Amino acid sequence: MSFSGFWKSLAAALLLTAPLATQAQHFNGGRAYEYARQFVAIGPRWPTSPGHLKAQQFLRAHFAHDQLEEDAFTADTPIGPVNLRNFIVRYPGKKNGVIVLATHYETNYYLRNINFVGANDGGSTTGLLMAIADQLRAATAGGKKLDGYSVWLVFFDGEEAFKSWSQSDSTYGSRHLAARWGGDGTLSRIKAFLLTDMIGDKSLDIQRESRSTGWLVDLVRQAANKFGYGEYFFQQEEPVDDDHMPFVNRGVPSIDIIDIDYGPNDSYHHTAQDTMDKISARSLAIDGDVLLETIRLINAR
Repeated sequence: MSFSGFWKSLAAALLLTAPLATQAQHFNGGRAYEYARQFVAIGPRWPTSPGHLKAQQFLRAHFAHDQLEEDAFTADTPIGPVNLRNFIVRYPGKKNGVIVLATHYETNYYLRNINFVGANDGGSTTGLLMAIADQLRAATAGGKKLDGYSVWLVFFDGEEAFKSWSQSDSTYGSRHLAARWGGDGTLSRIKAFLLTDMIGDKSLDIQRESRSTGWLVDLVRQAANKFGYGEYFFQQEEPVDDDHMPFVNRGVPSIDIIDIDYGPNDSYHHTAQDTMDKISARSLAIDGDVLLETIRLINAR
């Protein structure tokens, strides 16, 4: 072994035997990946399908001991009335206000005949938020509260179109919840709304969504730069219609953290190729680090 090789081996050995506190400084992307794998193994989960009900039961079981609300409603869709269900999980904080982290969990009804399992599109970020929930649950065990704002996790149903994407045939769950929270005063409590979508892929390249709130974009960029992740964030800019828009339109500070370009020439997006072999625990670790640091920065404002 060369002299330099010896030192590299020694460094690797020291890393493997380092105290858990040192190794635990980064988010556990492997845990998020495993949750995503289990979730995606359900198969297609388009509304009205057995897989859709299984996906809901999966979330229900994971959050059985948390402050879980099931927000059931009936959507008027191009295929007729459809029963949909958002899941809201609350972790209380000491400060008066709420930070929302969100994703969607279902797959497309109009892709029901091609075995579309949405590993990145809905699956990866469902696993990501489940792993974040594990940390929030530990921090609030025994009746404790988070040091900052409350954090609510939202799993939206009906983000995808039933026939063809339009303002009326898409984002059913987020439009419903934004309207409901607007009516009961909840929106005024939300300090920041962070949407995650399609950010588990191996070739991570998160665009700056152009209608997202500027100061939130700046905080996410600051969080990414802290860990040396700047190359994965905001190299390109474009507008994206997504579950953040019903909140943007109601004046809630919001950001869509999305990698819309999935695969060579976007070739995996909404195809049967959106499978777990395209997903990376490393990407999910980057996502988790940045989201948790962004929450810290929001609390410090």
